Amino acid sequence: MSEVDPGASPAAYGIDWESLRQRAVELMGRAYVPYSHFPVGVAGLVDDGRVVAGCNVENAAYGVGLCAECGLVSELHATGGGRLVAVFCVGGDGQALMPCGRCRQLLWENGGPECALMTPEGPMTMREVLPQAFGIDDLIAGGSLP
Repeated sequence: MSEVDPGASPAAYGIDWESLRQRAVELMGRAYVPYSHFPVGVAGLVDDGRVVAGCNVENAAYGVGLCAECGLVSELHATGGGRLVAVFCVGGDGQALMPCGRCRQLLWENGGPECALMTPEGPMTMREVLPQAFGIDDLIAGGSLP
């Protein structure tokens, strides 16, 4: 994918949802899920045209397992940062899966309100998925950040 305009709306990106789904399915196949047997994969388009991806990784200490979106955000920052433009998360059946609440917050932080998320009901912006989200503006307004 070529570089995209960070100021453009998600609709302007001409998002290839099927390519994102295929990459998410590929990563889902690499998930480490010996306890839940619930593999998850995710792929995201970055504002510079890169595609980043992740899969869930479980741990015997259940609370320290990593959701697929954690891997996605880690790869985003490890490969140069930027903003997520579009995200596709899949479950074991290869179909769209809604991220958990923690991961919706991660996507908000790293993609913002206009980041597009493929949901079981079709694409939605993060503003629609997570209305009245908590973010950096709240920390600034609360005096925690200058």
